[in-house]
Amino acid sequence: MKVLVYGAGVLGSQLAHVLVRGGNDVTILARGKRAEELERDGVVIRHVFQFRTTVDPVRVTRELKAEDVYDLIFVVMKYNDFPSVLPILANNRSTNIVIVGNNADARSMQTYLEDNSPVDKQVAFGFHVSGGKRQQDRMMSIGGGKGLMVIGALDGKISFQSLLNQAFARAKYKLDVSEDIDAWLKSHLIPILMLNAVSFNKERELQKLEGNREQLLHMIGALDEGIVVLEAMGIDMIPRAQAKLIRKHKRLLYLLLKIYSMLPVHKLVAGSYGEIEAMDRAFTDWKSITNVPTPHWDALRRDYTIL
Repeated sequence: MKVLVYGAGVLGSQLAHVLVRGGNDVTILARGKRAEELERDGVVIRHVFQFRTTVDPVRVTRELKAEDVYDLIFVVMKYNDFPSVLPILANNRSTNIVIVGNNADARSMQTYLEDNSPVDKQVAFGFHVSGGKRQQDRMMSIGGGKGLMVIGALDGKISFQSLLNQAFARAKYKLDVSEDIDAWLKSHLIPILMLNAVSFNKERELQKLEGNREQLLHMIGALDEGIVVLEAMGIDMIPRAQAKLIRKHKRLLYLLLKIYSMLPVHKLVAGSYGEIEAMDRAFTDWKSITNVPTPHWDALRRDYTIL
């Protein structure tokens, strides 16, 4: 299977590793120093919880030309970077594209690709469930022994599901197909945005949560308000167990957030400031459209966040 991974950050590198180990002909798109690293060393990943390092040779390209055709293209990058690559993807003649990452407006991205491509584009959306950070010339991964991607199409079943199954048939990786991937992605934005929005200082540098009672209670309240905003848009939070935890088990959620605030793991799952800022703009638009009051969110913004 000829596969392109468009994006060579932590998650793109993890996905390339999985696809190479699955026997696919993988090319990864990177630029600058990162492209040179990949050409020289391959995809180097330190798997933190498995206490091992993997090295995978991989093809490297610095651009996606119109005539470059791949069986599958996985676009793995930050939410705020997607707009810059949509024209390139639309101009390319490959037909099967999976856009992977945080996403508040999947529909508009699919519409753009469909309306501006010389070939019929088949688009799916996914989220690679993992985390990590870059450290010198390697990636630090907190993914478990078996990778996972939540994936789905906006209009029914994924038209190229058989190709996806083939690509991952020999990989230690699970595709969890969601019947409503747009709702899943919007639901996921709420906790990710809340956790990250309170994790940057005035210099836009990552910092630990304060973890005091007032902050944690506002965070729990903000999550509940986020569910209300989604419901006002006609969206039920997915997975439902997440909504149940937020609304029915607040003491447990308080304990989990308290533990989270005390551990350094947040450094491995945090997003970038630019991505969080873009997600915050999307959520602000949702609040404006629905006119849902969000006092806890407003308190977090006033006292704890710099967004």
